[in-house]
Amino acid sequence: MYGLGVIVNGLVIVGASFAALILKKFIMKFDKNNKVEKISDTIMSGLAFCIIYMGISGALKCQHVLICIISMVVGGLIGELIDIDKGLNSLGDKIEEKLNKGKVDVSKEKVSISQGFVSASLLFCVGAMAVVGALNSGLFGNNDTLFAKSALDGVSSFLFSLTMGIGVLLSAVAVFLYEGIIACGAFLLKGVLSTAVITEMNAVGSLLILALGINMILKANIKVANLLPAMFVPIIFGIIGMI
Repeated sequence: MYGLGVIVNGLVIVGASFAALILKKFIMKFDKNNKVEKISDTIMSGLAFCIIYMGISGALKCQHVLICIISMVVGGLIGELIDIDKGLNSLGDKIEEKLNKGKVDVSKEKVSISQGFVSASLLFCVGAMAVVGALNSGLFGNNDTLFAKSALDGVSSFLFSLTMGIGVLLSAVAVFLYEGIIACGAFLLKGVLSTAVITEMNAVGSLLILALGINMILKANIKVANLLPAMFVPIIFGIIGMI
């Protein structure tokens, strides 16, 4: 069924995040020594290293380094002009403001809702499985890749929600829209999305995953969201027949 994997992926993230938030609230009642916070910090560090590894291993599959470089430059330029990072953070801040007005206590969260929302959205969206899975779902109705991704995202969203809070749950909306748009767009680009184009898209996406991992482990401020357009620049090279 076309698009089924996109729906399942979003629902799994919501379910896993919701379960983690309930568990976290229950544990915090009995955690007088802040052990949960220490455990969460350790887990986050471990996840950050895993994300860095994923980024490096994916980027090494790049077949055309020059195209990758051009994609990052052009994509970064487009992203900065649009300022995607600011838009995503503003959206997260607005959601946090509404939750505060609704008397939901988020003051004790170590990570703001906007930070959790942006970080989780980027992690779940820029990976190779997100792109390839959405393409396969849109082109052939094959949802196997997205089903496998859903299992991985379920574990990740559970762990991330323990440390980053409700922002991770809200990232399910971004994942649904992102993968849905790719799946729908695949119908219009069947003749362009060759294996070579997809390989370069995945390589650029892996570099973004690497940047996200660096942000997490070094507390850096790389605007990964503003580099998102870089993932789709290889499509242009496919259209003009350069790859």
